[in-house]
Amino acid sequence: MRAAVAESVGSVSVQERPEPVAPGVGEVLLAPEAVGVCGSDYHFFLGELSNEAGGDQFPRVLGHEIGARIVATGAGCPPDLTVGSLVAVWPLIGCGNCYPCSIGRPNVCASFSLIGIHLDGGLQQRLMVPAGQVFPIAVEQPAVAAVVEPLSIAVQAARRGRLAVGERTVIFGGGPIGQCIALVAREYGASALVVDLQENRLEVARSNGAEGLLWEPGADGASRVVEAARNWGGRGGPPVVFDATGAAGAVAAMLDIVSRAGRAVQVGMSNQELRVRLGVLTEKELDVIGVSCCGADAFAEAVGIAERNSDALAALVSHEFELERFPEALRFAIDNPTEALKVVIRND
Repeated sequence: MRAAVAESVGSVSVQERPEPVAPGVGEVLLAPEAVGVCGSDYHFFLGELSNEAGGDQFPRVLGHEIGARIVATGAGCPPDLTVGSLVAVWPLIGCGNCYPCSIGRPNVCASFSLIGIHLDGGLQQRLMVPAGQVFPIAVEQPAVAAVVEPLSIAVQAARRGRLAVGERTVIFGGGPIGQCIALVAREYGASALVVDLQENRLEVARSNGAEGLLWEPGADGASRVVEAARNWGGRGGPPVVFDATGAAGAVAAMLDIVSRAGRAVQVGMSNQELRVRLGVLTEKELDVIGVSCCGADAFAEAVGIAERNSDALAALVSHEFELERFPEALRFAIDNPTEALKVVIRND
């Protein structure tokens, strides 16, 4: 079978790999039909992930945003996992023994495995996974099933931020995760303002019911954006703010505009550093909250949201490539951030 393999830092190719054997007890054999290309794939390929995050896992078949068809199931699989069904794949597997796993938070397990990073992922013609990672989804497009994974991060972010009906929230970043947070905010009955450098991404957010605010360059421009976002949030600023960029400037703006007693939710990941005046945390008595992947229940919630919003999620897919063109697709996504919102690899 054909598979896209990251062989080492900066090196990826499509090559022949042995096909999996028949599924064993509790296993499901899948045929991935659509696989999203994620920012973490960029970081892995470029050697920017720490070893703790799985950056030393070469060679690896990439792909953790997976929409697939069930080819075969082993004994003991749930009866709703039927051959031919379209499914989304929850890619995270916790150890089951550490403290986070013991309190139902395997997404921050000290030794979790992520399909597509620690284990071979969906960029191949066949993929074997445990049945617990497979979620049937009632949508027509496999690409929408693939987008469930970034949508699940947005669900986790909204849960961690305790986003409530009637609240106003500002989201820094109009990439796929930021767009998904805005969509989840609408599902939760909240109003969202998306801040981004690119007007075309703001248009996508507006088409899905959010408002948009263009980030202006320079210190004066940033100050105007911060003031406008704070005023939009009302009564001293928005009660909950999300950063989906990982950019230090956006994180600083988040801490600036969030209301006293508010929740600042960090979703974007990077190696950037930020100097923070500690008094802002105590003076405002802020909840500063991190988000890492999600658990099975959040993933299941994301499946339901995707089923109700399939057209909005399909609109996030800006480019599609065949599996054989994955090296080209990955480089395109890295080199063209203003054009590539969500790149999907098709393997029909």
